[in-house]
Amino acid sequence: MIKQARITGKMQYREGDGVNITIRPGLCEVVETSLDATISWSDGESRGSAAIPIADYRQYLLSKVLQIIDTQPN
Repeated sequence: MIKQARITGKMQYREGDGVNITIRPGLCEVVETSLDATISWSDGESRGSAAIPIADYRQYLLSKVLQIIDTQPN
């Protein structure tokens, strides 16, 4: 299931063995599995996505750097 979320602080991912890359704050979408979470975002005309380990994803949630937006009706 795709979840809507907001990045509110410094969130990073790593491509292979490269350096950490920062994802800009703002709206994004999240798809969570048991092993990782894929974060997708757009920045103007460009789009990006990154798979991050589930432990890192949970830490971002706990620290409120990543906040899931409740889109369910009451």
